[in-house]
Amino acid sequence: MNAMKNRVQLIGNVGQNPEIRTLENGKKLAHLSIATNEIYKNDKGEKVEQTEWHRVTA
Repeated sequence: MNAMKNRVQLIGNVGQNPEIRTLENGKKLAHLSIATNEIYKNDKGEKVEQTEWHRVTA
């Protein structure tokens, strides 16, 4: 068994209410979308805002 663990931290805004369902074994599964924003200045000095959507399953 591999002991390596990965950690991801997304800080952003939830796009809509999570979709939650219960599996046959009683465990719950949630799907949600999170938007993260990056703001920077391009080569011309113009402000650029870029939004990226992430689909998360937990």
